[in-house]
Amino acid sequence: MTDKDKVALAISGVIKAMMDRVMQKVLVDDPFIKDIHHAHKPLYAALVPDEIFKGSHFERRFVTPFGGVWEKLAQVAAQAAHGQCSTGHPITGTVSDERLRRIQEVLNKLEHRQKGQDKTTPNWQEELAYILAGQGKPIPVTVVCDLYIHNLDTGNCYAFELKGPLPNSDQTKVSKEKMFKLLSMDTQPVTGAYYALPYNPYGADKQDYQWTFPMRWFNMRSDPCVLIGDEFWDFIGGSGTYSLFVNEINQLGKNYRDRIYREFLGIEPPSTAENFLLK
Repeated sequence: MTDKDKVALAISGVIKAMMDRVMQKVLVDDPFIKDIHHAHKPLYAALVPDEIFKGSHFERRFVTPFGGVWEKLAQVAAQAAHGQCSTGHPITGTVSDERLRRIQEVLNKLEHRQKGQDKTTPNWQEELAYILAGQGKPIPVTVVCDLYIHNLDTGNCYAFELKGPLPNSDQTKVSKEKMFKLLSMDTQPVTGAYYALPYNPYGADKQDYQWTFPMRWFNMRSDPCVLIGDEFWDFIGGSGTYSLFVNEINQLGKNYRDRIYREFLGIEPPSTAENFLLK
């Protein structure tokens, strides 16, 4: 079995395990029971078809467990390509007090327009260079990375802030602060720190990305520390990993969509059920 086969099998395993748990939940452990819905929400039941609430019942039990799947998928891909990968990984080091001050200065300028000045535009390279020019008393700092990769061949280590494709502003600010702190540590514990999104909902090209909230903190289209979609997957898993990811999702999709139609909704899949594919 090749490394790519191992990655494809691992990706498939993570998705299947998550979807099987969801199906167990909505079909056996916590099914939608029409009589209970009518008793608890008679006004809703009188105005809205049961099928609408049945769909939202499924959605709630799908979205929550999917939150942690991105990290699991990234971990199995990175382990095959680099050797070691962990999630929720703490890194402790020292950062000079002046660098810490400059980090807050940079973030404050991005968050608040300075009186009499134009709005500050994010520029990762210029900001980082300004921060690293600071010196001073070392202060102990701990940063917890969403994803931490250690390449056993090169010895290089990489840290990632891995967020959903439509992150909010507050979590993006926290991610940027963590990345600054990691790269400001005296011991240089990582070769690179990145802000990563698993896919681009606006198109295949990074230039197509349009979600405005993270753009307050990063230039999402040109900052080298921002990885979206194929850039991220191919970085952590090697060339072609994003294609493997998309292919496995689309292969599994037909089976689970058909099961959801028949077993949960109680209807036959429509002729258009296979029209949507992840790209």
